[in-house]
Amino acid sequence: MQNRIIENEQLYLREFTSEDFEDLCLILQDEETMYAYEAAFTKQQVSDWLNWNLKSYQENGFGLWAIIDQKSQNFIGQCGIVYSDVENQLLLEIGYLVNKRYWNQGYATSASQLCITYTKNSLKAEKICSIIRETNLSSQKVAEKNGMTIVKQFDKDYSGLPVRHFVYSIELNE
Repeated sequence: MQNRIIENEQLYLREFTSEDFEDLCLILQDEETMYAYEAAFTKQQVSDWLNWNLKSYQENGFGLWAIIDQKSQNFIGQCGIVYSDVENQLLLEIGYLVNKRYWNQGYATSASQLCITYTKNSLKAEKICSIIRETNLSSQKVAEKNGMTIVKQFDKDYSGLPVRHFVYSIELNE
C-alpha cells in the first residue's frame, strides 16, 4: 500500500501504482467523464497517462494522485498537482477527474482542497490554479467553492478547433 500524501475525514490521496490501471480505465475511457478532453482514452493512452504521473512523482515530487474513500477504500478518481503551459506560461495546476459513480458527493471539492493545503504547506507556492473548459460548469463550481476566481481566459486547440478555457486561481499567502 502506497503512503498517503494528505488526507481528511472523507478521503486520502496517494500515488498511483500499476495496480490502479483498471480503475483509471473506468474513468479515462468513459466518454461522459472525458468530454472536457474531447475524447475518451485508449488503453495505450491510459497506460501513458499512468506512466506520465509516475515520472512526475520522480521529477517534481508530485503529480495526479489516486483519490481513495476513507471508509470503503474505493478508488474514487484522481486529483493532484501538475505543471500546465498556458500561452507559454508554466502554471501550477490542480487537476481532478472523478468516476461518474461518485459525482456530486463532494469528492472533487474535498480532494482539491487537500491539494491547495499541500501546495501551500509542502510546496510553499504562492498560488495555484485550475484550468477549466468554459462548458464544464461542475468543475467551475468546485473551483469557486475552493475560493478560486477567474484570472484569465484563453483558447486551447483541440484537433484544430479552439476551445475556450478559464484559468481559475487562488493566492495562497493571504
